[in-house]
Amino acid sequence: MSLTELYLGVDLGRSTRTAIVDGDGRVHSLGREPSRLESANDLVDGLVEFVNRTIRDTSGIGTIRSIGFGLPGLVEHPSNRVVMLPNLADVSEIDVAGLLSSATSLPVVLDNDANAAAYGEWRCGAAKGRSDFIYITLGTGIGAGIVQGGQLQRGARGFAGEFGHLKVTAQGLECGCGSSGCLETIASGPNIVRRTRERLFSDPAYSYSALAEKMRGRLTCEDVVEGAVSGDRLARAILAETGLFLGMTIANVVNLMNIELVVLGGPVMRDNDVLLDAVIHEARRRAFGPSFEACEIASSALGDDAGVIGAAIMARDAIHGSLDVAGRP
Repeated sequence: MSLTELYLGVDLGRSTRTAIVDGDGRVHSLGREPSRLESANDLVDGLVEFVNRTIRDTSGIGTIRSIGFGLPGLVEHPSNRVVMLPNLADVSEIDVAGLLSSATSLPVVLDNDANAAAYGEWRCGAAKGRSDFIYITLGTGIGAGIVQGGQLQRGARGFAGEFGHLKVTAQGLECGCGSSGCLETIASGPNIVRRTRERLFSDPAYSYSALAEKMRGRLTCEDVVEGAVSGDRLARAILAETGLFLGMTIANVVNLMNIELVVLGGPVMRDNDVLLDAVIHEARRRAFGPSFEACEIASSALGDDAGVIGAAIMARDAIHGSLDVAGRP
């Protein structure tokens, strides 16, 4: 009996996630374990061990043909090197793709995690059948994947899509990228929590908020979202402010690119219709009317799995010569 051809997707962050898909894009399994964050070498060694273990565990159901690998940083093309990884250990001196390929004896497609997520939504999610859209992921950082004219856009060196580092204020916090005033310093998950804490400390009017009790332990972005859904005034105020900055930045993109769809994904958007509504309200208020009316703003269909599923589908399409990417030689 011949074994099924399978493709492995890997999504690197503070945890490492894997997905196995077949030739039709069906997901056979999902895996996850904490990443090793002590150093660049530990991060990569842990990645290689997890990938090899996943491949061994899959041997009974099929044969892995290729690996798609997404990470939250700048990936240079065509060199396939990681140039910057703002929220994790600096692996810019390590040939991550080459090392992973050598350790597994498999071809490896390396990309930014938002590009991988955009690809997943495009092939089997909220953007299926669309040719002009932007996918925005909101989590520890903020990134984006851009599809125009039916091709995933990389830019001159592969760095396109750094939505979280668009500047939204002249005076702002220093960002992990080394600049300041970035959208990420306001609207990422950790900064939603930071702003909530600051409001609780500075404004006695919110002392009754259920989030004040959470401050005794570990306040999370999920707590803020849950609070907003249940009607907590502070949580709703924080997400309304987040939606203002996100919606304003999205309006700029809608005006600039005349896209037909904005997909919002990542952990911050999980069950977060409050933020989605705030974003749509602000984008409608600030974008050109005709441009906004031609554009839909929607939540991800693949949720937190968009990046790892997209990476696996990238691996499948790359080996079959059908990966639609502008700028790849």
